[in-house]
Amino acid sequence: MMRFDRHRLVYLDPARWPGVLDAHPALRAIPAVADWVAKGRPLIARRPLCPDGAGLVPLGLPLPPMSGKQRLAVAVPPDAILSDAPPPLLAEAGREAPSAWQPTIAALVALDPETRCFGSLAWSYLTGLPYLSARSDLDLVWQVASADHAARLAAALGGIEAEAPMRLDGEIVTPAGLAVQWREWASDARGVLAKAMEGNRLVARADLFA
Repeated sequence: MMRFDRHRLVYLDPARWPGVLDAHPALRAIPAVADWVAKGRPLIARRPLCPDGAGLVPLGLPLPPMSGKQRLAVAVPPDAILSDAPPPLLAEAGREAPSAWQPTIAALVALDPETRCFGSLAWSYLTGLPYLSARSDLDLVWQVASADHAARLAAALGGIEAEAPMRLDGEIVTPAGLAVQWREWASDARGVLAKAMEGNRLVARADLFA
């Protein structure tokens, strides 16, 4: 079965979207869903569920708060997929952020220009719909090569968040694709919760970058 990494964006063939909706009839009653793909909006990779069906690719569609903030699950044939992409760079998606966020975003981009984002800011940027609110977190992803790099990053993030108007939430991702919350890495915990598309597991800190 075709599989994608967590947070991977997946773009579908608009001509195939009506057939996908036929297989998920409950979604047809949601106005925002009908023309989602026709407007060039992506879906996002998710973990498989038992009802998905053999050979289908599991994807998610998170609706904005104005549409009920639902997280919809669909499963599509591999040949319905046109392309895929990583989550957007913070330097690009940050244009959609409130002015009060801009100094924090500038500091994060200066720290690592390859910082990527997911969550409310990313979806606002990708769709033009109002996902952000005054209570939104800033959800981030960093690709990190070593434990030393992760330690330096986490220390710097603590300083940036202390001056930030929002909560910084995000994952440090190892070369093997294991993701750990940056606050957990910044702690003294000997074991950390590592996330992957196959599931979550507790990993010894010393083994995470082994």
